[in-house]
Amino acid sequence: MSTLLIKNAYIATMDDHQAEIPDGGLFIRDGFIEQIGPTASLPHAADEVLDLAGHIVLPGLVNTHHHFYQTLTRAIPAAQDANLFNWLKTLYPIWSRLRPDDIFTSTQTALAELALSGCTTASDHLYLFPNGSKLDDEIEAALTLGVRLHASRGSMSLGESQGGLPPDSVTDKEDLILADSQRLIQRYHDPKPGSMTQIVLAPCSPFSVTGDLMRESAKLARQYGVHLHTHLAETEDEEQFCLQKFGYRPVGYMQSVDWVGEDVWFAHSVYVNVEEIGVFARHNCGVAHCPTSNMRLASGIAPIKEYLAAGVNVGLGVDGSASNDGSHLLAEVRQAMLLARVKEGLTGYSRSDDPSRKLMTAREALRLGTRGGAAVLGRTDIGSLEVGKCADFYAINLNSLELAGGAVHDPVSAVVFCQPRRVDYTAVGGKFVVKAGQLVSVDEIELAARHNKAAKRLVSG
Repeated sequence: MSTLLIKNAYIATMDDHQAEIPDGGLFIRDGFIEQIGPTASLPHAADEVLDLAGHIVLPGLVNTHHHFYQTLTRAIPAAQDANLFNWLKTLYPIWSRLRPDDIFTSTQTALAELALSGCTTASDHLYLFPNGSKLDDEIEAALTLGVRLHASRGSMSLGESQGGLPPDSVTDKEDLILADSQRLIQRYHDPKPGSMTQIVLAPCSPFSVTGDLMRESAKLARQYGVHLHTHLAETEDEEQFCLQKFGYRPVGYMQSVDWVGEDVWFAHSVYVNVEEIGVFARHNCGVAHCPTSNMRLASGIAPIKEYLAAGVNVGLGVDGSASNDGSHLLAEVRQAMLLARVKEGLTGYSRSDDPSRKLMTAREALRLGTRGGAAVLGRTDIGSLEVGKCADFYAINLNSLELAGGAVHDPVSAVVFCQPRRVDYTAVGGKFVVKAGQLVSVDEIELAARHNKAAKRLVSG
């Protein structure tokens, strides 16, 4: 048994009461929060005691959509100014050269970046497996960092020869996809509170898999009680593809293949109408909102305010690091808040005198990145700082230059409004992944060098 005491910090719990404790702390035992409250009310001793006076402590951020391997193809010139379909067609041939060691290295890079931004749980969507690559390579790498991973066994089976978007060279046979999905669930999936690894079944998108694979994946996932994930309604091109190939809009197509339910969440979901938002709400489907990626690819602005008003669970995702070019989840919180305000401006907020019309607040944006993400992933053990929940948190020095001025007025809002930076501490289950601004388990300089070498080889062929 081990204990950790955090004291003298500004604690923002993000619990149901949005409790904030100016001189507070956490007492942690074996990875779970045992006590939370004013420092004076907590035990004075523990196996490790950390005085975080002058810091703010918040619940660990939850990343609901990513493609770790894409860290290797950031800012490639030919893909810098393309929309989604052209961007994909440019990158598919490059991604076909991925090797198992590339998956391992890119996973470490992405998770290291995420941890340095306050992320403690990440869902990744790996949907192509060339040259012997496996999801196991990603899972092994995640264990070296110590960040919780929801590893999505993605897939592509609908190649160009069958009317799909990806080249046949990066697709797989459906019987092999389903067999590997079952193997991964049986080997790695841990549904218990505090689990470090969970498996998700995630056929890539309507334009890269068949309806049969969607249906069979749903059956398999429900047999084992794991979640389902896919891209949906990201662009108008996808909408037209679904109408022409399946005779449905994207959400209607999901209904036709039994892909609605509380065990399902969709990435993006930009192009939906009022009725389709109602479908999500009635069936408790979740949404991974990826604002930076949607801006980078000029995909549009998701109707987040409408989702929340309807009671749809919404989390945040940094998305692939070739459509965002970064893995900074706290920056994504800020981006979500700002983009929601842009959407309000486009619909006449600046001309409105309706006092009931509100802009997204900093705390609401943080909720998307914490409680919202936990709900989307179906986890009740993370997302807030409460007794009995996992001791997942991050801390930022309020005396830093970036927060100067803002932190003295409102520490919680300053973390979102002011320019995001690296966090000072990140802990997962009470174990530090980032300490005093440095990664604990990997050498950042060595990792960057190894990553750059792999990126050069991948692009040069």
